[in-house]
Amino acid sequence: MAPKLKVFTWSDGFHAFTVATSSRPKALEAWGSKQDLFATGLASQLSGGADYDAALASPGEVIERGLAVDIGKIEKTKPKKSAGPTKARRAKIDKLQAALTDLDETHQSDVADLDARQEALEAERQRVEADYERTRKGLTSDLKKARA
Repeated sequence: MAPKLKVFTWSDGFHAFTVATSSRPKALEAWGSKQDLFATGLASQLSGGADYDAALASPGEVIERGLAVDIGKIEKTKPKKSAGPTKARRAKIDKLQAALTDLDETHQSDVADLDARQEALEAERQRVEADYERTRKGLTSDLKKARA
């Protein structure tokens, strides 16, 4: 069963924007608003009138009526979509992405170098330990012979 439609409206002072939808969050989404217009008192629920009828005739679509510009004209509007990042912002994003890639590659290379150095140190440690054990064993044997 489809949810019952309610009609919500808000005005920027020049136009009234009305939409028929099932909830306040969906109305805010249809208007493209990132702030809660209901909490600030800018938006409210409608219960009748020309805007109410026009919104119910096209559920989910924003109906715009001029208040100070195109007074009384009622029409459907499309929500404004972001055109994406500007050229400068895109260049900055590309530059930062390249720097991040370079950082990752440098880090991988540094870690590989450290791993190789650690392996070499481990091999040297084993050699030193083996020399120590061999020399100690020989000295211990010589000490026993000297005491006997």
